[in-house]
Amino acid sequence: MTGAGPGSSPHSSAPPTLILGIDPGTAVTGFGVVERGCDGRVSLVECGVIRTPAGRPLPRRIRDIYEGVMELIERHRPAAMSVEDIYHGKNSRTALSLGHARGAILLAASLCDLPICEYTAVEIKKAVVGTGRATKDQVGFMVQKQLRLRAAPTPADAADGVAAALCYCMAGALGRGSP
Repeated sequence: MTGAGPGSSPHSSAPPTLILGIDPGTAVTGFGVVERGCDGRVSLVECGVIRTPAGRPLPRRIRDIYEGVMELIERHRPAAMSVEDIYHGKNSRTALSLGHARGAILLAASLCDLPICEYTAVEIKKAVVGTGRATKDQVGFMVQKQLRLRAAPTPADAADGVAAALCYCMAGALGRGSP
């Protein structure tokens, strides 16, 4: 697992809240931890990726993802987790693989009694960029601008994890609310 990020910032009268955003994948799982402050401002705490070696058997890769997410939860103690939902596209093999990764992620959160909110990729992109058809570069750019970063988080999977966390913070605008 690799990660980096500056951060601290001070939502209405509520205490600062940490949100863990996850962009699932069996090869690369992106994550972002943001803090929503008392004043509603959001800042980046950490972002990065959990990588699993391509030659490793799938059960071991799933375990690596689970252990990486558990480590993030233990280190940051977030108030909630925001996870990108499965894309129902044409490639069922990709959706199945993504489902395995999501299972490990959801299990980790559930075992820690962490509230989970799931958003589609379109919902995340719409919340962060303003359109559900945004490219990865556009998502990275808007994450950079919204969090006042010098550069977009890299790799793009890390930016997608941060975007998932930002989507949670903006959930009221989506009419979905947060748990």
